[in-house]
Amino acid sequence: MLTAQEEKELLESLPLSKLCTEEQELLRFLFENKLKKYNKPSETVIPESVDGLQENLDVVVSLAERHYYNCDFKMCYKLTSVVMEKDPFHANCLPVHIGTLVELNKANELFYLSHKLVDLYPSNPVSWFAVGCYYLMVGHKNEHARRYLSKATTLEKTYGPAWIAYGHSFAVESEHDQAMAAYFTAAQLMKGCHLPMLYIGLEYGLTNNSKLAERFFGQALSIAPEDPFVMHEVGVVAFQNGEWKTAEKWFLDALEKIKAIGNEVTVDKWEPLLNNLGHVCRKLKKYAEALDYHRQALVLIPQNASTYSAIGYIHSLMGNFENAVDYFHTEQTLRTN
Repeated sequence: MLTAQEEKELLESLPLSKLCTEEQELLRFLFENKLKKYNKPSETVIPESVDGLQENLDVVVSLAERHYYNCDFKMCYKLTSVVMEKDPFHANCLPVHIGTLVELNKANELFYLSHKLVDLYPSNPVSWFAVGCYYLMVGHKNEHARRYLSKATTLEKTYGPAWIAYGHSFAVESEHDQAMAAYFTAAQLMKGCHLPMLYIGLEYGLTNNSKLAERFFGQALSIAPEDPFVMHEVGVVAFQNGEWKTAEKWFLDALEKIKAIGNEVTVDKWEPLLNNLGHVCRKLKKYAEALDYHRQALVLIPQNASTYSAIGYIHSLMGNFENAVDYFHTEQTLRTN
């Protein structure tokens, strides 16, 4: 319910002064471990005085969450798998583990896990959330997904992750009104989380309502000012409004945040950001930089016809017509295949 800033203020207000230094460090660490992970995601640092907690499952889950928000899903999966092996029904680990299985497209593993959860815990919302996520992941099964996610929200009306996934089941079918209704419910239940605001903004953007999209991205940004996903979307709105310099600033800020997390951009989720940087540099007539960003995007997703088209267009603007023709040919080949 609290925003990341309110959590920080709460942590600062704890009456720790009466405790000895070791107790202070331990308590502070345990509280920090529970703070939101999407705002300034970083490594968990365990103070020397409380050394020995590296293998504590709650601490491992906290670290896995940070990797999840950093889009390092492989590392997150590695950590959550360790926890699931030691404690197959760790309450805090399950939603993160399920989310990671979806991101890594591990359908068989999620199918097995969801069945096991439903058999053992039929009255726990996370069981039906897992089933719903499975059907959402395998595609063309959105009605099934909605049925099970709805069951999760019926069992626990305040179960935010199920409401967000429920919204996704409509969003993938471009049913914007129903998707937004689910995201608005999630926003009411998860006041300290920026994700519902981000998704509402995305839906408004898809319906060409850039003013409202901007408003909700602004709200998401006020909750999670360091989240590169939000920065990217604010940049997209600026780009759509023809504010090239503003868009470039937001895109570059988002790129800086990603590089601060992992030194380089290796996750294909960031391909749209690199391509958008290419587009905005083209608009600003920085052709060499634009080409560089599009080529980086190709490294992440090599067979994207749109990227080849963008590179071809830039070459044509630079007068490199032979190169432009080559890239346009490649684009046509990819589209016809």
